[in-house]
Amino acid sequence: MLELAILGFLYDAPLHGYELRKRITALTGHVRPVAESTLYPAIKRLEKAGLLTRETQPGSVAAQRHVLSLTAAGREELRGRLAEPGRADITDENRWFTVLAFLRHLDDPSAQATVLGRRLAFLEEPASFFYDGERPLRAEELDDPFRRGILTIARATSRAELAWLRSTLADLRAPQTNPSEPF
Repeated sequence: MLELAILGFLYDAPLHGYELRKRITALTGHVRPVAESTLYPAIKRLEKAGLLTRETQPGSVAAQRHVLSLTAAGREELRGRLAEPGRADITDENRWFTVLAFLRHLDDPSAQATVLGRRLAFLEEPASFFYDGERPLRAEELDDPFRRGILTIARATSRAELAWLRSTLADLRAPQTNPSEPF
């Protein structure tokens, strides 16, 4: 997901490494802090693969800054990763948020709808954090107030996301009309 975040933020605008790290941390850092020892090797891999370029610019005080920009191949790579996210990218909430943060870069509403449809299907599957054998338990079935709290919060979050997904999918799937075209 780190590479996806790098590609996504650089799709928006060229950035120097420090600014890129701040933006990735703002998106995912509360769960997965981004260390320089992780970020810079990922940048080098993407640069070596021809997905981004580095330009040295004079710094505001003394040190030079390396500004990173996405190449055409990098833009295409991002769109490909967004169009075909892995199962974990759909099912893991933090990975999903990274996909969702950049999904607008897929130009085709039907491709966006396909990705959202996969998330919708996942959320509609019966699931729980706690089970009685194979049967998922509901919050009302638990005596433990803390586990009941987990399920209550998760249900509220899921309901909100389901409502948003259904609404957004309806918008994406609605026929697009162009007001400048004659009837």
